[in-house]
Amino acid sequence: MINYKDLGLVNTREMFRKAVDGGYAIPAFNFNNMEQLQAIIMAAAETKSPVILQVSKGARQYANQTLLRYMAEGAVEYAKELGWEKPQIVLHLDHGDAFETCKSCIDMGFSSVMIDGSHLPYDENVALTKKVVEYAHLFDVTVEGELGVLAGVEDEVSAAESHYTKPEEVVDFVTKTGCDSLAISIGTSHGAFKFTPEQCTLDPETGRLVPPPLAFDVLAEIEKQLPGFPIVLHGSSSVPQDEVDTINKFGGALKAAVGIPEEQLRKASKSAVCKINIDSDSRLAMTAAVREVFANKPAEFDPRKYLGPARDNMKKLYIHKIKEVLGSDNKA
Repeated sequence: MINYKDLGLVNTREMFRKAVDGGYAIPAFNFNNMEQLQAIIMAAAETKSPVILQVSKGARQYANQTLLRYMAEGAVEYAKELGWEKPQIVLHLDHGDAFETCKSCIDMGFSSVMIDGSHLPYDENVALTKKVVEYAHLFDVTVEGELGVLAGVEDEVSAAESHYTKPEEVVDFVTKTGCDSLAISIGTSHGAFKFTPEQCTLDPETGRLVPPPLAFDVLAEIEKQLPGFPIVLHGSSSVPQDEVDTINKFGGALKAAVGIPEEQLRKASKSAVCKINIDSDSRLAMTAAVREVFANKPAEFDPRKYLGPARDNMKKLYIHKIKEVLGSDNKA
């Protein structure tokens, strides 16, 4: 049993309370490798932003659970080297699919876990989430539950269509499970292709696809039912068109990739939404930089020469999200 506190990590409880009170959101950035982790820590340390290092089940298998433990501990020490005296860093399991997965992460030093029972019948979701909460709280690990279904594909998580969270269920769910935060569905979606062209309108000036707005009326009703309770948005990448354009320019094939407009995420950040998940944007920034190097320097084979620019591009993206979208800079 590895206690996350011994790794220098924190759970989400205090940072969520401050975020809800302060009208900003904590960035939850997914990572799969060292360069992504370096970029996240550099950005968070430079902006003094609390940050959630988010790991999916697939990413954990890819990286290895033992290496992840030391990467998380190393991230804290690296943040201190960069001048962040008291780093506020969470290691969080994204979309845990079973009690055993969550338990394994808790036992290996994660400070927060998500149990996603949203695909189950309501009572089964409640029972599974409650079981995870009871175990996690023994070790002061925080738990995120989910109500509602997001469309799209991300790692092992996929759904053909979304189902908005039912506001009339949230109080009962939170009361029965004891979860510390709640992921909801109000129109965000996983992946880089969040909406079909048919769901969007066409901007006559730019020719870009404009996605449908988020269901802020549903969010408002949930806030009314659960005043001050931490709310989470998954699938909140904005799919920056400049990165998509770079990828396509240098041989990619990302047609009709569209994400959540940043102005809608800014609006959500000022509500009870205190954690916003961003994964695809980082992948796009990394891929765009790598493709550009390969196209312009086809003889290059030193990984540092293409992963270095990829890391720099991701850091730039993370800083932008922290300062211009979520408002979490100078909050740690």
